[in-house]
Amino acid sequence: MKKILLIEDNAEMRENTAEILELANYQVATAENGRLGVIKAGQDKPDLVICDIMMPDLDGYGVLYLLGKNPATADIPFIFLTAKAEKSDVRKGMSMGADDYLTKPFEEMELLNAVEARLRKNEMFRKEFHKNVEDLNDFLEKAQGLDELKKLSSDRKIHHFKKKELIYMEGDEPNGIIFLIKGKVKTFKTNPDGKEFITGLHNEGDFIGYIDLIENSEYRESAETLEDSEISIIPKQDFFALLYSNRDVAAKFIKMLSNNLQEMEERLINLAYNSVRKRVADTLISLQLRYQSEKNQPAPFSVSREDLASMVGTATESVIRTLSDFKEEKLIDIRDKNIYILSPDRLSRMKN
Repeated sequence: MKKILLIEDNAEMRENTAEILELANYQVATAENGRLGVIKAGQDKPDLVICDIMMPDLDGYGVLYLLGKNPATADIPFIFLTAKAEKSDVRKGMSMGADDYLTKPFEEMELLNAVEARLRKNEMFRKEFHKNVEDLNDFLEKAQGLDELKKLSSDRKIHHFKKKELIYMEGDEPNGIIFLIKGKVKTFKTNPDGKEFITGLHNEGDFIGYIDLIENSEYRESAETLEDSEISIIPKQDFFALLYSNRDVAAKFIKMLSNNLQEMEERLINLAYNSVRKRVADTLISLQLRYQSEKNQPAPFSVSREDLASMVGTATESVIRTLSDFKEEKLIDIRDKNIYILSPDRLSRMKN
């Protein structure tokens, strides 16, 4: 059953509208003002928000703005309720990202048709897209609500890179968002002495370099292939057209782009507080999760000891010694340069 949050300060309108929606088999939560509505939206994660524009304390524009700032609620479809006298203000709401509006008083079928249409459209974007080039194309094709976005899914060339070839370097100017179709890529920073620190390992289906693109700054790290790889580049202007022109698409794309932000934060905490032994264990678990098979089955992976040391933030000799200890303890096995994790639970529970 779909959940709808109705934010309306007029008690009679709120009760009548909620009754219509409940009779249509929707689960309805109500809020009598904008501030309470924002709180309920964050707690209940409704499938749709219907909100009056003119309310005391926090109006509908404020509600839409606050929901849009929260990643957990940014992609919830949003329908404004507006009185006829306020119809000229609808353009403001739509420019802020509202999906639709209803003019009061409205017929029952107007309400139900608007709700059904928004839920149906949003369902398409809530589908979990597997991160590969076919599903990227599928996503972009479905995202083409506007003609100017059609170029996003056409004429995207595939670029081929050999192992250990640089894709971009620190200081380069981003000209698009990079999508890794095939292969593995590392991103890294280099200190004045030439020592590398790996900031991320990227697998098929990952986006690379997007933070610098969004911030309109030079690349603050370099990207290099770990094996023969294929990438495609969505041009900068097309990427921003996608973000600015369609709220549904922007919310979905931002979520896809932010998949690794939590992982990066955890790595920084790991580097700051954990021992070398625990950092190596955590990094091995992270690598297995990233490089596991398509069926999410544990699989062996290969990583150079230098790259592993760069990820862990220690000397190569320390990593080699720790791997040797883990092998003796039967936590891992190493064959043909591949690392096999034998006891992921014990590695995960390893203490400082």
